[in-house]
Amino acid sequence: MLRWFRLACCLLLAASGSAFAQALPPEFERALADGGLPADAVVVLVAPAEGGPPRVAHRLDVPVNPASIAKLATTFAALDLLGPTFAWTTPVYFDGPVRGGVLQGNLVIKGQGDPKLVIERLWLLLRRVQALGVHSIAGDIILDRSAFTLPPHDAAAFDGQPLRPYNASPDALLVNYKAVTVTLTPEGNQARVRADPPLAGVQWPATVPLAAGDCGDWITALAADFGNPSRVRFAGRFPRACGEQVWQVAFPDPAGYGARAIAALWQDMDGHLGGQVRDGSVPAGLKPAFEFASPPLAEVIRDINKFSNNVMAQQVFLTLSLQQRGTGSFEASREVLRNWWRDRLASDPPVTLNGSGLSRGESITARQLGTLLQAAWLSPLMPDLMASLPALGLDGTLRRSRQNVGLAHLKTGSLNEVSGVAGYVHGPQGRRYVLVAIANHPKAAALRAAVQVLVEWTARLP
Repeated sequence: MLRWFRLACCLLLAASGSAFAQALPPEFERALADGGLPADAVVVLVAPAEGGPPRVAHRLDVPVNPASIAKLATTFAALDLLGPTFAWTTPVYFDGPVRGGVLQGNLVIKGQGDPKLVIERLWLLLRRVQALGVHSIAGDIILDRSAFTLPPHDAAAFDGQPLRPYNASPDALLVNYKAVTVTLTPEGNQARVRADPPLAGVQWPATVPLAAGDCGDWITALAADFGNPSRVRFAGRFPRACGEQVWQVAFPDPAGYGARAIAALWQDMDGHLGGQVRDGSVPAGLKPAFEFASPPLAEVIRDINKFSNNVMAQQVFLTLSLQQRGTGSFEASREVLRNWWRDRLASDPPVTLNGSGLSRGESITARQLGTLLQAAWLSPLMPDLMASLPALGLDGTLRRSRQNVGLAHLKTGSLNEVSGVAGYVHGPQGRRYVLVAIANHPKAAALRAAVQVLVEWTARLP
């Protein structure tokens, strides 16, 4: 496997300084100028996917913040180190005998990093418990979250938006991304409020008054008060003109989310609980009653890359060190990724902090991304990575594009003053080209229109 990695990086590195490398296409430069984005704020690479001289190489070795494009390194490293069929398991333990439908002890659930333990799959896990004859638990439901060692998390630290789901923190037992879907539906003079999933001990307003006027910023108009996570309040109104709307909210008590969700779901399934849902540890020597498996990694990374899911990416990143060292931590996973990069790509690695790109401290060069993408193209894992990238104009974060539909598979990245793409453009006669374009600038958003010009130019290359 190592051979195709080294071949790709050698082709790109050897060719990067050659006379074949072109300057920026004039039409791309004009598109940048039209958007007020200076060329010296952009890094660009266009090169054959199979290796060879770059067709465009602009500021190839200048480190830039990649935003969510950093997920390419996390997901491809995971595919190589763990394998596309890797699945997370969540062991479930019975700490006592089962008699007459009653577990005479505690139910223990040990999280091991599953990124996709959404509420539907949690129902399947608890349904398996009931299928084994447990309908009542005399003791507690214990949640073991010790597989990850994580620093304290401040959801507002990155951008002051703690209720945005992209700021959710990873967790060894991550339940439903720690998010709540709030649906508001106008009925008569009020809007009905529905919050899913139900969380034990949390009260939401049943309705909110309607207001006249344009829809506008309806979330701000609600004047939501999450000061007491157990009793959410809406002091404002909901504009009637909005029709039905859905608001994805990161629950303001993330540490208690899993316990609340599990308690509510167990009750909804007619299960009885004598004790409480709490954090704890698996008793020494206890063997699991069963293990609940996640979808395979290849499926998980499609969610990560197509929809740029930050917390799922961090779960995968932490799993790298969990699998190699027995405990997942950001520091250990950074070392795992650096070692993998040096071993597989034979070059210096980028600066990676949490594996998702949700950071102002990450950096990568166009050369590093090109090396990664060329290596991936030559690898047996190419179909899995390619299938995970948004198809231009068709799905994921690129679904709204109306230009060059289907001509590229590109991972997007976007933060304030950061915008970019990296992936593959489909040329004539089955040719494929690596394309990297990232802007770090107050007008970085203007790169999006220019990228369409660059994709079209690349797709015409012989």
